[in-house]
Amino acid sequence: MKQPRLWTRNYISILIANGLTFTSFYYLLVTLPIFGLQDLDTNKTQVGLFTTMFLISAIVIRPFAGKWLEKTGKYAIFISSLLILCGASLLYLLPVSFTSLLVIRFIHGVGFGMATTANGAIVADLIPESRKGEGMGYYGLTLNLGMVIGPFLGLTVINAGGTTVMFIINAVVSLLAIVTGVFVRLPKKANVTVNKTEANNVKGLKGLLEPSGVPISLIAAFLALVYSAIVSFVAVYAIEQGFVEASSYFFIVYAVILLASRPFTGKWFDLYGANYIIYPAILCFAIGTFLLASSTSSWIFLVSALLIGLGWGTVFPSLQTIAIQVAEPERRSAATAGFLSIFDFGFGIGSFVFGLVAAQIGYKSLYFYSSFLVLIGIIVYYFLHGRKVSSQQN
Repeated sequence: MKQPRLWTRNYISILIANGLTFTSFYYLLVTLPIFGLQDLDTNKTQVGLFTTMFLISAIVIRPFAGKWLEKTGKYAIFISSLLILCGASLLYLLPVSFTSLLVIRFIHGVGFGMATTANGAIVADLIPESRKGEGMGYYGLTLNLGMVIGPFLGLTVINAGGTTVMFIINAVVSLLAIVTGVFVRLPKKANVTVNKTEANNVKGLKGLLEPSGVPISLIAAFLALVYSAIVSFVAVYAIEQGFVEASSYFFIVYAVILLASRPFTGKWFDLYGANYIIYPAILCFAIGTFLLASSTSSWIFLVSALLIGLGWGTVFPSLQTIAIQVAEPERRSAATAGFLSIFDFGFGIGSFVFGLVAAQIGYKSLYFYSSFLVLIGIIVYYFLHGRKVSSQQN
């Protein structure tokens, strides 16, 4: 039997738009601290607020964005979010102070929260049901590629052209996201608004978050605690351990294994089910984190990047796929919003708390103990979701 088509113009366009959105996010994540320290004369504590303010606004807006997607329509919110992102990117070009930059970061976070929620809801509608795991896997890959391309591009531009050129390039990236987004066309059934009476019946917290997706979102948030520590501190850890040259290749290896594994892991998810993929992926993530803590040479350090990329890079899109699958079709927007908000909360808590822990015990010990925390994630997954899958299969 012939499989339904996945690689349509609309699907490719939403992938590119999402990739550009995350490229811009990670681009500024690594360059704004440099801009703050060098151009605004801020201290390290103040620089941390650039990311905190951004994530706070993104987390707060996502549940509301999910509600708006149901009431107003996905395409309208999608384009509006890209316009906000582009507008915020242009504001960086104006003369700014520390306070005004925080305001811009808040606005930018609102656009990011809306965009990522809309993107996830739209792509879920564009992927055929029988290819959900595969399609969401490629969608998750755009996030990971943004994590590699953004920092590399940002550091290259700021070192070669300065902060003005850096902000211009960021604005161009945001503009390209709008141009790409314009080419997305949704199926009529995907862009309809929820019946007004039906929408009004879903009130309170349930109206903002889809309850069926909360357990799987909590699993993602739990594992995000460790993932945030890797993203935030691995470069500093590499320098500390004497792997200066290898540190620049960590996320390149991470990205390469994602590209190589994605065609297989997504299809296996669809063929064999979530447990078949997620249990080994979490184990792989744990082993990679343990190797990171045990690195005595550059090659072990890079092998850890490979295993972490294969593990986390498989776990995250798989969990997001489950969050969408367990929700009713008309509640997928709320499910996507809830999943990303809870995940971001775990990521934000992890980067802050683990930063304090690392200051006390060091990065090597932090990653060592974190590897066992990831293993506990297997138990968390089993009780919150895995055993349900097993009972359904039996």
